[in-house]
Amino acid sequence: MSLRIKAVVDKFVEELKEALEADMHDREMKEREMQSYIEEREREVAEREAAWKAELSRREAEIARQEARLKMEKENLEKEKSVLMGTASNQDNQDGALEITVSGEKYRCLRFAKAKK
Repeated sequence: MSLRIKAVVDKFVEELKEALEADMHDREMKEREMQSYIEEREREVAEREAAWKAELSRREAEIARQEARLKMEKENLEKEKSVLMGTASNQDNQDGALEITVSGEKYRCLRFAKAKK
């Protein structure tokens, strides 16, 4: 009878070992699947982040270009304003010079006499 009990116990131990091995195998498979899923999600996030950073860089570059263009336009407008704010007066000087005042500075423009034919 003790052989019979030993055989039952041995069979139980063997089945328990097989069940534990199967459970461990299942856990390893689930762990691999989970790791694969995590890696895939991390790749997706990294791709989205790279795309976002590229779009951000593109937008920042566009803003810098627009700022430079606006700065140039502002400078050109300031120059134009400076010229428009100047005044011209035809002084009845003996030499017939035209005096122009721009930004408080006076300029004299001499006229060339036309050659008489």
